Amino acid sequence: MPTIKKNTTDIQSAEKAAAPKKTSARTARKAKPVKEPVEELRPEVVEAINVIKTPPAKAVKEHERIFALDIGTRSVIGIVAEEGDDENLHVIATDRREHKTRAMLDGQIHDVPQVAAIVEKVKNALIEKTGPIKTAAVAAAGRALYTMTAEAEMEVNGLITAEQQRNLDFAGVQAAQAALAESHTVDDPSRYYCVGYSTIRYVLDDIQLKMLIGQRGKKAKAVVIATFLPRQVIDSMQSALHATNLEMRALTLEPIAAINVLIPPTMRHLNLVLVDIGAGTSDVAITKNGSVIAYGMVPLAGDEVTEAISQRFLLDFNIAERIKREAAAGQDVKFTDILGTEYNLSAAEILDPVMPNIENLANAIAKQIFELNGDTPQAVMLVGGGSQTPGLAHFVAEALGMPEARVAVRKPDAVDGIVDIPDELHYPDAVTPLGILKIASLNTLHFLSVYVNDEEYSLFNFRELTVSDALLNAGINMRKYNGHPGLGLMVNIGTEKKFFPGTLGTFAKIMLGDEEATLDTVIRDGARITVIPGENGTTPTVRLGDLVTAGQEYTIYINGREKHIRQRVTVNGKEAEADQLLADGDVIESREFKSLGEALLAAGYPPTGRKIHYTLNGKETTYSCTPEILLNDAPASISMPIHEGDHVEYIADEDPKLGDILNIKNADTNVMIYYENKEFAIPSANVELMVNGRTASPGTIIDDGCEVTYHTSKRQTTTVSDALLAVNFQPPAATSRINFTILVNGMPVDFTDPVKNGDTLEVKLTSRDVPITPSLSAMPADTTTTTAGTPNITASVAAPTAVHGVPTLSTINAADATPMHHAEPAKHIPGLAEAIGQSQTSAQPDKPVRKSIADFIRRD
Repeated sequence: MPTIKKNTTDIQSAEKAAAPKKTSARTARKAKPVKEPVEELRPEVVEAINVIKTPPAKAVKEHERIFALDIGTRSVIGIVAEEGDDENLHVIATDRREHKTRAMLDGQIHDVPQVAAIVEKVKNALIEKTGPIKTAAVAAAGRALYTMTAEAEMEVNGLITAEQQRNLDFAGVQAAQAALAESHTVDDPSRYYCVGYSTIRYVLDDIQLKMLIGQRGKKAKAVVIATFLPRQVIDSMQSALHATNLEMRALTLEPIAAINVLIPPTMRHLNLVLVDIGAGTSDVAITKNGSVIAYGMVPLAGDEVTEAISQRFLLDFNIAERIKREAAAGQDVKFTDILGTEYNLSAAEILDPVMPNIENLANAIAKQIFELNGDTPQAVMLVGGGSQTPGLAHFVAEALGMPEARVAVRKPDAVDGIVDIPDELHYPDAVTPLGILKIASLNTLHFLSVYVNDEEYSLFNFRELTVSDALLNAGINMRKYNGHPGLGLMVNIGTEKKFFPGTLGTFAKIMLGDEEATLDTVIRDGARITVIPGENGTTPTVRLGDLVTAGQEYTIYINGREKHIRQRVTVNGKEAEADQLLADGDVIESREFKSLGEALLAAGYPPTGRKIHYTLNGKETTYSCTPEILLNDAPASISMPIHEGDHVEYIADEDPKLGDILNIKNADTNVMIYYENKEFAIPSANVELMVNGRTASPGTIIDDGCEVTYHTSKRQTTTVSDALLAVNFQPPAATSRINFTILVNGMPVDFTDPVKNGDTLEVKLTSRDVPITPSLSAMPADTTTTTAGTPNITASVAAPTAVHGVPTLSTINAADATPMHHAEPAKHIPGLAEAIGQSQTSAQPDKPVRKSIADFIRRD
C-alpha cells in the first residue's frame, strides 16, 4: 500500500482529539482511578495516534520484471531484469540462441515461424528461471531507416515539470512524423513507424538549454530527431512475438539502445560515433553538442565476411560462420568442403584471403560516418558481434584518417543503472540487449495496437493517446472523409443572375467501438476505430414556377372561338411549364405576346402554316401551307400587333396541290381544246408530272412523304394526234367505206400539226358510195389532192358540211354487216390506205380489222 502523507495540522488535530480533556482529568483524581480501555476510542483516532507515535513502515513496492529481447540476424539474446529498491535494474537471467537457418537477412525477418521458434526457446529457458513472461521489449535494425528533424513549441507558465518536457518531446516526434508525410520521401508515410527519437536541444525564450525541468519561461521549444522504419519490419517482428504469446512492450532502434549503454548524456557533448555491427547491418549513431544528432545504417556487416569464407572454401554458411569465429580467436580450423575435401588451416590462412572484404566493410562504415557527421569524429566505438571481426577497427581508423587508438571495440563492463550483469553479457554483442533493457525501464515508446477501419496499426504509447493519434498514424485525413458541399445552381433571368447554393455536406463520424467519439477521445490497446464518411451535400431543386409567375391574361377570338393568352416563359429558348426543373446555366426569358404570330402560336395555330415534307426528283424538300390570316376582317401579317378583344380568321391550306408546291398551273401542263361542243384538257407535250409513280396533274393533292417527279420533255408542241387521243377519237372500221376529215378551227390538218389553247377540233365523215360530182372530179389535180403527206383528205373534204344520210361513226363500227365492196380510189392519197385499213397492192381482207387513232399517230 502506498504511504499516505498528512500535513502537520491534521496530525496535531488528531493528537488533540486523542488526549483526555482537563475536566475529565480532575474528576478522575477525585474518583478511584480506573484504566480507560483503548477500545473505547474511535478507530480513526487510534489510527492517528499510531501515525504519530510509530514511525511509518517502509512501503513495499512490487518489483516489475522486464524482458529485453534482441532478435539479431545471427542470434537471439534474452535478458530478464528486475527493478530493485535502489532503482537499478538487476539482471536475474539471460539466454542466448543462434538461428539454425538464415531466417533473418540484413536485420529483417524473412522466416517468421523459424524466428518465432528460436524466440520460444529463449523465452521458455528464461521462464524456468524467472517465472511467467508476457511482454517483451525489442529493438529493430536500421534497415530502410529514415530520420526526420522537427521542432515543437508550447506555452509554459511557472516551473516546467518533467511531464511538460516529455510532452514537448512527444510533440516534436509528431511534428517529425508530419514532416515525413509532407516530404514525399516515401510513397506511403502511414506505412512507417517511429522507432525512436532523441532531443537535440531545448530552447526557452530564445535561450538554448540542455534541459527544461525546473526552468521558468513563457515559450519552450524542443528540436527532435526521430527515426522511422517501414511497417513491414515492425509487423514481422510483432508477428514473431505473437506466435510466442508475447506482447510488444517497447520498441527502439538498435543504435539508440547501444548509445544509451555506452554514451551517457554527460558525454554527448563530444563528437562520438557508435557503430553497432551485427550480422546483417551496421547501425550508426552520432553525438555532438550534448545530444544525438544523427542515425544511419550500412547494409553490410559480419555476414559479408562469413559469405566470403563460404564462397572461397565452398562451405555451408553455418560452418563458415564457425570457422570465422575460430579464426578470429586465433585458432586453427578443420573442416570439410562440399566436395569432401578436408582442410586443416591456420587462422591467417582463413582470414588473409577475406581481408579485402573486411576492408570493404570498413570503408562503407567510414563513408556513412562522413555523410552523417560531415567530418572526422573524435572517437568511434564498435559494438555488436560483427565488431570482433579481425582488422575491422584498424581499417575503420585508416578510412577515417584518425589514430587507431581512437577506434575501439567496446564491451558492456559497467552500465549505468544496470547491475548484476553476468559474465556471458560482457561481450560486444550484449551492448544492444542491455540498451533495450535500459530503455524499456524508462517507460518510453511502449507499443499499442489499434484498429482503424478494421486495419491494425501500431502506435507508440509515449503518452495518453487519442483518436487523433491513431488517425494520423493510419494516414487518414478527416477532411477527405467529410462530405463535400453540394453544387450550387445559377440561372439567368433576363439580365439578372440568381444563385442558389447547394446544401452543406455532413461531417465524418468517428466510432470508437459502438460509441461515437471525437478526435480527443482517449484510446486504449485493442481499440477499434471506424471512420464513417460524411454525406455529400445536394444541388438545390428549383422549378421554373418558383422564380417566374404567369403574366396577365388577355382574350382574343380566333375563328369565332374565345382564346385566353398568357405571358410566354421560355427556358433556353423553349417554352416551359411552371413545374420544369431548372439546371445550372439555364436562361429564362419572360415576355407578353405582342404580335399576331406569337398569339397564334400560343393558341395552338402555326403562324406559318403546316409543313409538308416531300421529295422532288429524289431530293427532300418542304412546303409550307401558308394560311390566310385576317385580323378584324382585314388581311394581316404575323408581325402585326394584337390587342385585347381582336378577332382573327385563320384559314388553313389543309390540302396543298401539286400545282401549289411546284408553282405551276393547268395552262402550264395542259392545252384546252373544244371537241363536239365540249372542253378537253390535253396533257402538254413538254411537261411530265408523276406522284408516287403515277401520272399526276397540278390538281393532284400532296401529303407528307409523297414522291414527286417533274420532268420537261424534248417535244415542244402538242399535236393533233395528242388531241385525238385526249378526246378518245376512234376512226371508222376499214370495212365501213367511210372517209374522215380532221379540221382544226375549220381548216384541214395533219396528225402532226400543232394545236393551241382554245382550238376547235372537228372530224368530218363522208361515204365512199356517194358519186363524185363532175365539178369535183373535173377539178385540177392540184385542187383535188392535198399537200403531200396529208392523209385522209378526199376530193370532197373541202365541203364544209356533212353529207346527209351518212351513218354515225359508232353505228358503223358497231355494225355486223357484210364487208362493203367499193371502188379503189382513183388516185393515191398519202396515208389514206392506212387510214382505211387497205394496202395499195394487197387484196381486201376477208374479215374487217378495227383500228384506232393510235395506229395512225406518228411515234417520233
